[in-house]
Amino acid sequence: YTGSCQVTLVKSLESDGYSAVQLGVGEIKEKNLPNSYVQHFKKNNMPVSRWLKEFKVKDPSKFQIGQRVPIEMFVMGDYVDVSGTSKGKGFAGVMKRHNFSGLPTSHGASDKVRSRGSSGGGSGQPQRVFKGTRMAGRMGQDWITTHKIEVVKVDMENEMLLLKGALPGSVGSMVVVKETIKAQKHKRALIAQKTSVKKTANVAKKAAPAKSPAGAPKK
Repeated sequence: YTGSCQVTLVKSLESDGYSAVQLGVGEIKEKNLPNSYVQHFKKNNMPVSRWLKEFKVKDPSKFQIGQRVPIEMFVMGDYVDVSGTSKGKGFAGVMKRHNFSGLPTSHGASDKVRSRGSSGGGSGQPQRVFKGTRMAGRMGQDWITTHKIEVVKVDMENEMLLLKGALPGSVGSMVVVKETIKAQKHKRALIAQKTSVKKTANVAKKAAPAKSPAGAPKK
């Protein structure tokens, strides 16, 4: 629900060192929030929000605390980048987590097929495991961004966006929609409604005036 976003804080270059706008969205009870969060909203006489997200802007003077973000900023055919927390998939091995091909299945190595192999250093390398080595571990629950998602429809009445493509996160999770950073060379054009040639001919035939028979007196 993009229309429920409201400006909760405005930062300027003079007071904070950079220009940014903080947006709040979602509903939550005050008892489920820390007191510092509650006081942040009560200071400006605003209802509490479930999520807060900050965006850097060039001109913060255009925004005011309590202002609603209009959904009209997006139009059909635009491309956006959608960010969110991906689904958690639990503890996963290297073949699922890092797309390893696995070890050879010959010579009876049935219990080592999906293992990652040796993690020690090779010839001329220190005999230790380097930081960042790909191993088995928890998969998912990462902040990821899906680029260049097309806006199919903007529902003004319900203040919702209809996007075409896979979005990060599970159902009901928060996502951040921003203007895409990718090139917009292939912008979708409006497609006219398709009609068959036979149907068009029948419509034209009905619309044409009926011809009078030969020899009949003209009115």
